[in-house]
Amino acid sequence: MATVVEQPLAQRDYFTDQSILRDPYEYFEAIRATGPVARLDSGIVFVTGFDESVEVLRNVDDFSSVISTAGPVVPLPFTPQGSDISEQIEAHRQEMAPTELIVTYDGAAHSASRAIMNKLFVPARLKANEAFMHRLAAEVVAEQVAKGSCDIINEVATPYVTLVIADLLGVPPEDRQKFREVIDAGPPPGDMNAAAENQQSYSLMFMAKFFHEYLSERRANPREDVMTELANATFPDGSEAPLMEVVKLAMFLFAAGQDTSAKLIGNAMRFLVETPGLQAELRANPGRIAGFLEEVLRLEGSTKATFRLVKRDTRIGDMPVKAGDKVFVGLAAANRDPRRWDDPRDLRIGRDRIAQHVAFGRGAHVCVGAPLARVEVRVLFEELFAQTSDIALDEAVHGPAGASNLAYEPSYIIRGLEDLHIKLTPR
Repeated sequence: MATVVEQPLAQRDYFTDQSILRDPYEYFEAIRATGPVARLDSGIVFVTGFDESVEVLRNVDDFSSVISTAGPVVPLPFTPQGSDISEQIEAHRQEMAPTELIVTYDGAAHSASRAIMNKLFVPARLKANEAFMHRLAAEVVAEQVAKGSCDIINEVATPYVTLVIADLLGVPPEDRQKFREVIDAGPPPGDMNAAAENQQSYSLMFMAKFFHEYLSERRANPREDVMTELANATFPDGSEAPLMEVVKLAMFLFAAGQDTSAKLIGNAMRFLVETPGLQAELRANPGRIAGFLEEVLRLEGSTKATFRLVKRDTRIGDMPVKAGDKVFVGLAAANRDPRRWDDPRDLRIGRDRIAQHVAFGRGAHVCVGAPLARVEVRVLFEELFAQTSDIALDEAVHGPAGASNLAYEPSYIIRGLEDLHIKLTPR
């Protein structure tokens, strides 16, 4: 009988190995063992170190974000030539889909569009949106508490965060259910499946149609609302933003904001129902909920990685990289770097320097919706505690806590459960 030799973990393919996509942490550690920056056999430069990840994320001169969502496995539409390929990138940018997302922009184009988005997240607007969050969270939680059990991700988190971002953007109430249905049917970003890619394209086209109608109408008939402000947004130089650029920004905020926040709620809930004593601690000290969520962001953030294309010959840490190299920035790996945090695999509320994690990225492309995400998730957990005396894993569905059968989505970008069924004991 032939002996089957198992392939070493570090030599397996992150992008096609379903077991790694669903649970990447041991793989990340196997790569880290070769150094904080490693060049894989595929040629991809894999960054697991915290300092090295921050270095790449902050350096917009030498690294392009054009492949930040497509990832490093999609072939470039050109052959890199020379020590600086900045002009080649710009000449072929429209061939490197998806180009409609601001996270793929570089330089002045990114700065101009980012300035528009920043206006949506001013403190006064977030404060007004928080009042809506409290009302919405109370309604959503009450409905599930009355049932006694629910799937926290699909029955609570997804509808809740979808309606929060819809309120912030001013999507008419009568259309919000349509948006929710389309987003619910779509796959997570980074799903390698061809059918998933088709569904993502459909979701984007659906949202583009509606946002184009909303924003066109607001330009013709201004109102005192967020949508009108977005429709008439101007760039920092005072020029009016093209309508399609504003449509793309609205689409991105709506789609990106709901998925990562919903997954964060699920990741946090898993810790809550599987960690002995944690729920009692947070119920007794609700002021620690925010700190708990920061530690969840570090330990189980909903974004595993982002990607960069090297524009000019440079270095990452001690490793030279050449123009045209593709870089995997392992946010989830960086957040578990033992050089940065003691016992990085442990959940520890109140950890020093916790807010310095890179779950939301760093530098020019740091997540613009991070303040919103922090507040909306905290508000939901506060409401869950207010309306229940206990929250427990539904062992009839998942098996016992600590030995549960939970399925994570096979995405190379998103870290999130497919579902998480819990039992809710009312007060």
